Amino acid sequence: MSRTLSSPVRLAAGFVAAAFVLVGPRAGAVSAGEADAAADEPYDVLFLISDDLTAGALSCYGNSVCQTPNIDALAAEGTRFTRAYCQATYCGPSRASLLSGYYPHATGVFGYVSPRPQIVDRQTWPEFFKERGYHSTRVSKIFHMGVPGGVELREGVTDPRAYDEADDARSWTERYNSPGPEWRAAGDGETLEGNPDGTRPVVGGNTFVVVEADAGDEAHSDGMTAAKAVELISRPRDEPLWLGVGFVRPHVPFVAPRPYFEPFLPYEKLALPERLEHDWDDIPKSGINYKTSVNMQMDLRKQRKALGGYYASVAFMDAQVGKVMRALEESGRRDRTIVIFTSDHGYHLGEHDFWAKVSLHEESARVPLIVSVPGKAPAVCDGFVELLDLFPTTLSLCGFEPPARLQGEDISPLLDDPAAAVRERAFCVAPNRRGFLLRDDRYAFIQYNEEASGGIELFDMHADPQQFHNLADRPAFAETVARYQGLLADKLAAVRDHDLAD
Repeated sequence: MSRTLSSPVRLAAGFVAAAFVLVGPRAGAVSAGEADAAADEPYDVLFLISDDLTAGALSCYGNSVCQTPNIDALAAEGTRFTRAYCQATYCGPSRASLLSGYYPHATGVFGYVSPRPQIVDRQTWPEFFKERGYHSTRVSKIFHMGVPGGVELREGVTDPRAYDEADDARSWTERYNSPGPEWRAAGDGETLEGNPDGTRPVVGGNTFVVVEADAGDEAHSDGMTAAKAVELISRPRDEPLWLGVGFVRPHVPFVAPRPYFEPFLPYEKLALPERLEHDWDDIPKSGINYKTSVNMQMDLRKQRKALGGYYASVAFMDAQVGKVMRALEESGRRDRTIVIFTSDHGYHLGEHDFWAKVSLHEESARVPLIVSVPGKAPAVCDGFVELLDLFPTTLSLCGFEPPARLQGEDISPLLDDPAAAVRERAFCVAPNRRGFLLRDDRYAFIQYNEEASGGIELFDMHADPQQFHNLADRPAFAETVARYQGLLADKLAAVRDHDLAD
């Protein structure tokens, strides 16, 4: 049952929480070589990150139903990576990894926390730039924030630091939060998860709630975030800028202004992914995702509505990306700005009857990644890359020497030659399931627990790209499984033995 919601908190359109400025001590000296390399007019860095976004929801990645013209435009002028992978399949450890430069198993950061206690005085990605003369700024979710709880406007709360959650103060010259109404937004809403008879009221929290909201873009968190980013980009300044803009959609709740839902109505017209009868029969128990159509009690109508709500949230987020990119063009700095668009991990939209993140299957582990660098020709790159690679790559592009301690690779050669090879395979983990993924051109190998006590999955990605047939228990693939187990053991040893010293 749909019902009209009223928000207990009234928001002024365009409200963005007040900023506060943080100026910390220099955490590292700049070498003479670095200073010379960056002496010419330096590049700015604009880092755009969406939350819980599967690449398959973007039209530039082949979706014919959900149109994302603004992200598509960025992809048309940059390099679009088709095989980019996160290092952890849920928000906290993924963001801690890409921002610190370390795999989760190097730092032990597997939860929804800042990596600062583990990395101590080592510089994060934005902090590296801050200590070299950049104005580093965050708008909304870059390090982990709970959604909706961490970004939901709380009545009577006026201190913007109340919304910082797992943020790292040392990383920023200044930072801004964008609390909004989230699931309490006025409009037509329905709880899809755990609500079989449709009579319960809409509830909050990290659940599948769809709200066709009455108010416009800037009444919602991502609209506020875009407005603040536009303001910051347009602001006169003398120093180069590292700007992180974190959009919280399409993370649940699926809340967006009504117009963004219209292309997906009626929900009944939306096609759910192809499914295989008895699909779970050859998947270890550890490989069954934590959210499924079964345990969420979602019938086909609710599944289609969940898909429509997700697509509407993606379309809303895409419109905010467009506002930021138009401001960049109008600022006159587009030809001196590296622009990156990605997500912290992927998302299931009914494949295998799975929903949400955490799984190590392709939909959850693979992420969209677009990197646009002035002067570089547009391209599509099918090589393997990881989110961990963004830190050293932007350093290299901006004339800085990446510290040897960083565990990512400099993938800037792929921007000139997309056919070049930097990585043979990608590595990803699902910490709460103790799962590990090795993904190369031929196979996706998944092992649960280091001793494989939780089971193994092996998929031939040439013959079975939808990952319907687990080959791990078939005698003909015993040697293949043993080889990947050896590769995994070697990878974990290298990750943990890496010298974390500067």
